[in-house]
Amino acid sequence: MPSEAIVLAGGLGTRLKGVVKDIPKPMAEVNGRPFLSYILDYLARAGVGRAVLSIGYRYGSIKDFFGPAYKDMELDYAIEDEPLGTGGAILEAMKAVRGQEIFILNGDTFFDLSLQGLIKAHRDSLADITLALKPMRDLDRYGTVILKGDRVAGFREKSFQSSGYINGGVYAVKKNIAERLKALGLKRFSFESDFLQREIAGLNAFGFVSDSYFIDIGIPEDYERARSDFKNFKKGAAG
Repeated sequence: MPSEAIVLAGGLGTRLKGVVKDIPKPMAEVNGRPFLSYILDYLARAGVGRAVLSIGYRYGSIKDFFGPAYKDMELDYAIEDEPLGTGGAILEAMKAVRGQEIFILNGDTFFDLSLQGLIKAHRDSLADITLALKPMRDLDRYGTVILKGDRVAGFREKSFQSSGYINGGVYAVKKNIAERLKALGLKRFSFESDFLQREIAGLNAFGFVSDSYFIDIGIPEDYERARSDFKNFKKGAAG
């Protein structure tokens, strides 16, 4: 198991402003706790010993709340002085990574998949990057990922699909992927659209499909659903 993870926790929460305070989206309160604490619980249970939190907007609220450690997990912080996008944030956070394999997670989604299963698939396929994918039906809020076997072959833009795989926002990566990100020559960019979608033909990218619980708190309806689901949160499973 990789002992490190990057958590992208710099989101503004623009679409949640009507229902949460003026705080970073991962700090949205879910049953008396920041949403981010559920993600850190999940990582700690999986045996991840160190997390680099990529923070930007009102970052002090995260750093002051969590400090240098969470339970037995060491916390480090990569601070964006200006918005860098998910790609720029990952590249900056990579500077604090010590090992050669890492997990990357979005701080505003919770995907209760097996990280052990993800890293095993990642290693077995000798992938540069492995995307955790969630099968869904009747979807139009998300773009979908095209698989050929287990290999990621491309991406479809948001449109109604009767079924498909969405990017669950959890990745296993080799640290040297940072060199591929640097090669783009961009400071502020999207990991998803500017890197994954544009560079997929040259990437050794695979998908790991899991039908585990998934939620994205980016819109008020799903934020409220998280508050309901997580009332019975036990051992990393919600609902």
